[in-house]
Amino acid sequence: MSFDGLFTNAISHELSRALKGGRINKVHQPYKNEIILTIRAGGVNHRLLLSAHPSYARAQLTTETHENPSEPPMFCMLLRKHIEGHILEDLYQVETDRMIIFEIKGRNEIGDISYKQLIIEIMGRHSNIILVDKTRNIILDSIKHVSFAVNSHRAILPGQPYVFPPEQNKQNPFLANEEDVLRGIDFNTGRLDRQLVEHFAGISPLFAKEVIFQSGLANRTTVPETFLSLIKQIQSGTISPSIITTPEKEAFYLFPLDHLKGEVKSFSSLSELLERYYFGKAERDRVKQQGNDIEKLITNEKEKNEKKIDKLEATLKEAEKADEYQRYGELLTANLYAAKKGMKEIEVLDYYDENGGTVVIPLDPRKSPSDNAQKYFSKYQKAKNAVSIVIEQIEKARVEAAYFDSLLQQVQSASPRDLQEIRDELVEGGYIRDRKKRNGKKVQNAKPVLDFYQSSDGTEIIVGKNNKQNDYLTNKLAARDEIWLHTKDIPGSHVVIRSKEPSEGTIHEAAMLAAYFSKAKNSSSVPVDFTKVRHVKKPSGAKPGFVIYDHQQTVYVTPDEEMVLKLKK
Repeated sequence: MSFDGLFTNAISHELSRALKGGRINKVHQPYKNEIILTIRAGGVNHRLLLSAHPSYARAQLTTETHENPSEPPMFCMLLRKHIEGHILEDLYQVETDRMIIFEIKGRNEIGDISYKQLIIEIMGRHSNIILVDKTRNIILDSIKHVSFAVNSHRAILPGQPYVFPPEQNKQNPFLANEEDVLRGIDFNTGRLDRQLVEHFAGISPLFAKEVIFQSGLANRTTVPETFLSLIKQIQSGTISPSIITTPEKEAFYLFPLDHLKGEVKSFSSLSELLERYYFGKAERDRVKQQGNDIEKLITNEKEKNEKKIDKLEATLKEAEKADEYQRYGELLTANLYAAKKGMKEIEVLDYYDENGGTVVIPLDPRKSPSDNAQKYFSKYQKAKNAVSIVIEQIEKARVEAAYFDSLLQQVQSASPRDLQEIRDELVEGGYIRDRKKRNGKKVQNAKPVLDFYQSSDGTEIIVGKNNKQNDYLTNKLAARDEIWLHTKDIPGSHVVIRSKEPSEGTIHEAAMLAAYFSKAKNSSSVPVDFTKVRHVKKPSGAKPGFVIYDHQQTVYVTPDEEMVLKLKK
C-alpha cells in the first residue's frame, strides 16, 4: 500500500500550499468515480483530481485533460450548485487517516454565508467523495451511496449525518518517542514490520519494511532510531517522491525504498509522481470496463476468421487432388472393358508412370464403370473450380483477421475517446448496431481528435491511435512531403512528422512513438518504416486504416514510456 496515512499527510500539505485560499471556478466529473476541480490560486489555474476509484483512489494536482460527458452526472451538478465560485479556505488530513477534508466557504442562493466540507476518503474499494453541510453536519450527497445494510457503522446517503469511519485506536506516529516505539514491539515474537503496522496509525507495510531494512541489525536501539528518523523526515517535508520498479512490481513512496532493490525514478512533487505512476493505469481500467463488449466482439471475429482460414486451407488441400481425380477418370475410361459393375476397385496399368507401374482405382460398386469414370471427372472439375474460389476466400479471411488483430491492438492502447471512434467504425462496418441513433436520425461523428507530440528539436509529431484517426491523419491532414511512419508488418498507429526534412533525432523519436503505439509496445529493437506521405496509398475498397507504401527506409527502436511522456504536448 503506497498511498498510506504518511503519504496522505505529505500530499495534503502539498495541495494546501498550492490551493489554500483559491477560488473553485469549475467542477467536472469526467468519469464515474472521479471529479476535477479547477481552482484559481496564486494567480494560477490548478486542476485538482479527486478519485474514489476502487484501485486508484487518490488526490493530486493534474495536467492531464479528460473528455467530459455531454450530460454531467447528478453528483457533478450538485457540486456545481454548492461549491462552484466558492473559496477553498483550508484543507487538511484527518489525524493520520487516508482522509482529506476541504473546507469551503461561499454564499448560498439567498446570499447567506455557507460552509461546506468536501471529504475524500481513500480506502480502497470503500473510497468515497462526500459533500457535507458543515453547519448541520448533514451529507448533501456522495459519489458513492452506502446504506446501513452495507455498513452498520454509518450510512453515506443524502440527509444522513456525516460520521467518521471507526477509529482503529492506534498511536499517532508523529507524536511518538523512543519509548512508544519500544512499547509497540516484542523483539522475541518476530515479524517486527507487522508489529509496527499494528501499533501505529497510518503506517503501511511498505514503510514498516523499510524501517526494519534500514535498521540493519534490528534491536532496541536501531529500530526506534530509524523509525523516528524517517517520521521526522516526513514531518519536516524532507522527502524525495520516488517510483521504485522491480522485476516483480512497481511501487511509489515519499522516498526511495531500499528494501525493494529496484530502479528508482525521483520526481519534483508528489502530484507529478502520481501523474506518472497512474499514467494509463486508471484510463486502461476505464477502457476495459467501457470497451469490454467491443474487445470481446473483436476477439471473437478474429478467432472466427482464423478458424475459417484453417477450414479453407483443409479444403484447398483436398482441392489439390484434382489432378489425381482426372488421372483416375482417364485411366478408368481407357480400361472400361476390364471393369464390371459391383467391383469395389480395379488395378490398371498407369500409363502416366514412366516406370510402367500399376494403380488401384477405388470404385462405387453401385455404379457402372462409365458412371464411375464420370464421377471422377466431376470431382476433378469441382476441385479445379474450388481452388480459385478457396484461395480468394482465404485471402479475404486473412484480411479480416488482420483487420481485427489491428483493432484489438487499438482497443488495448485506446482512451475512452478513442474507444468511441472504434465503436463508430464497427457500426459503419456493419459489425454492431448503432447505439447513437435517435428518432431514426444518425448522430454525426465529430472530426477525429489526434494526439500531438513535440520532438526534442521542437518539430511537431502527430499520432493516430485508431483507424479513423489514421485515415484522417494520413489521407487528409498530412502534407505530401511530410514524413509518415509505421511499424513494419506489425499492427500499430500512423505517425506523421510535420516536416519535409526532419533531423535524425526527430525521426528516431517519431519511430519510438510508432513502436510504442503498436502491438510491439513491450518489445525491443522494433522495425519502423518511414517514407514521404506521397508514397502512402489507400487501395480502393481497403479496410479502414489500411494503406500500402513504398520508397521506405527502416529504423530499429525500443519503446520508452518515459520518452512518450516527455514528448507529449
